[in-house]
Amino acid sequence: MAIIVNLDVMLAKRKVRSKELAEVIGITEQNLSILKTGKAKAIRLSTIDMICKYLNCQPGDILKYENEEDNRL
Repeated sequence: MAIIVNLDVMLAKRKVRSKELAEVIGITEQNLSILKTGKAKAIRLSTIDMICKYLNCQPGDILKYENEEDNRL
């Protein structure tokens, strides 16, 4: 997938546990885990908004686009 999720990095920088974030933003720990591993097919903008507000970060701090064609060369 071309979208890389760096949520683990931001959680570590902010010293926040996944369980705490899941409770605050109102999703299950399982769904947060799916997001963190990059297995999520979609994510609501409202969820990104809540994550960014709680972690005091920008969407670009947790999501990165990587061109798959560049990786094949």
